[in-house]
Amino acid sequence: KFSDHEERLSGSDREEDEDDVEAALKKEVGQIRASTEQKLRRFQSVESGANNVVFIRTQGIEPENLVHHILKDMHTTKKKKTRVILRMLPISGTCKAFMEDMKKYTETFFEPWFKAPNKGTFQIVYKARNNSHMSREEVIKELAGIVGSLNPENKVDLNNPQYTVVVEIIKTVCCLSVVRDYVLFRKYNLQEVVKSNKEDAQQKSSLTEVQNSEVVKAETEEEEKSSKEVKEENK
Repeated sequence: KFSDHEERLSGSDREEDEDDVEAALKKEVGQIRASTEQKLRRFQSVESGANNVVFIRTQGIEPENLVHHILKDMHTTKKKKTRVILRMLPISGTCKAFMEDMKKYTETFFEPWFKAPNKGTFQIVYKARNNSHMSREEVIKELAGIVGSLNPENKVDLNNPQYTVVVEIIKTVCCLSVVRDYVLFRKYNLQEVVKSNKEDAQQKSSLTEVQNSEVVKAETEEEEKSSKEVKEENK
């Protein structure tokens, strides 16, 4: 029901009131939208579904460029800036962790790096968490085939590739990225990338000594075993 005041309004007055209401609604909608956008943080934690894995969603930031910049800085300065993070991997694409879904998705996803005239050497690294239905060998074979189909000049290089295709399976989600300097930045390991060449050489040397020691120990045990067998035969 209209009030007495509304009944007395002329047609033009009513139209002006309707215009005011419409303007007020538009203003309110604009304020709500602005408030929602402000709540979207540049970095926000998302449940990953796997132990010891933290997933950070970014807003308006290219994950590959951000992570590469962080690792380049740490590799140059050799300054350790984290105690608890082991690896930092950018994720720029996701799809369902089923072979057909992955093949269909990567045909488009790989184009910026591998579709002719773009080309490069590459390797594929694979890791699965809380997932047992995917085959590592099958995934690598199929994805390598897709890279090759985009440009036959794309070649596999396991020693020092230009690009590394990172495939991380978490439950039923496949996380994908194509990164640079994977070998140089020690597999994007934040603990290893800050080590100097001297420290790295010492570590490799100590590992070699341990391996040699184990070999010598094994040979000694084998010799002792052979000696006992000879003594028993003499008896």
